Amino acid sequence: MVDHLANTEINSQRIAAVESCFGASGQPLALPGRVLLGEGVLTKECRKKAKPRIFFLFNDILVYGSIVLSKRKYRSQHIIPLEEVTTEPLPETLQAKNRWMIKTAKKSFVVSAASLTERQEWISHIEECVRRQLLATGRQPTTEHAAPWIPDKATDICMRCTQTRFSALTRRHHCRQCGFVVCAECSRERFLLPRLSPKPLRVCTLCYRELAAQKGKEEEEQGGGPQGQLGCLSGAAFAASSGDDDDSDEDREGSGDGDWPSHVEFYTSSVSWSSFPS
Repeated sequence: MVDHLANTEINSQRIAAVESCFGASGQPLALPGRVLLGEGVLTKECRKKAKPRIFFLFNDILVYGSIVLSKRKYRSQHIIPLEEVTTEPLPETLQAKNRWMIKTAKKSFVVSAASLTERQEWISHIEECVRRQLLATGRQPTTEHAAPWIPDKATDICMRCTQTRFSALTRRHHCRQCGFVVCAECSRERFLLPRLSPKPLRVCTLCYRELAAQKGKEEEEQGGGPQGQLGCLSGAAFAASSGDDDDSDEDREGSGDGDWPSHVEFYTSSVSWSSFPS
């Protein structure tokens, strides 16, 4: 590791360059003791399609965002504390290679690298940073993770009822508990998932029943209030707010992808994994 680079001029310059690329829309990244370890472009599997994203690995956080102009302008900055991160390599298939999952309690998603070696570099560096962060903070590894959203293109029918076929008029939704692609009828319910949001979120009918049963059991054991006090709302009671949890986070995040020519090769040697010299 390169902890000795903390508070050095070269490290400060590197972090300042990242801050400059994100501009006013990004959060300040410079902190005492924080070191930028490396950067690279990974393909992130988003709701509608896989998209290139710039990733920066620091010794305590993982930062990623949308690419507007390579090495000059990024946006939609996301910051993930490394003590919350778990990585999971995914099996190789003919259509999908060099993939792994980045899992946290609030959000989990799949990324892929240009090569198997690059994937291993990312995973090993992230895991070593996570290990050191947990050791420094005294925290235990995260055991509860958000379900990754299954991409829209993975299915043409609702994954719960298996009857509703999606079309231009019948849109897809995602259950916030299991990540399945479901129809409106199979996701009318809302349930409070505190680790994800302070407001009730869309869940599928199966997850709703399981969550409500679990909540009821917990309240019975604790001698709590009546079943009607569950952290959930029916679709009918919450219909007026159905647009508030629109499944469009990834669409908004990638709204600038049209700035990239379709023929660009993102995984050239100049933009693949590059840990900085010690």
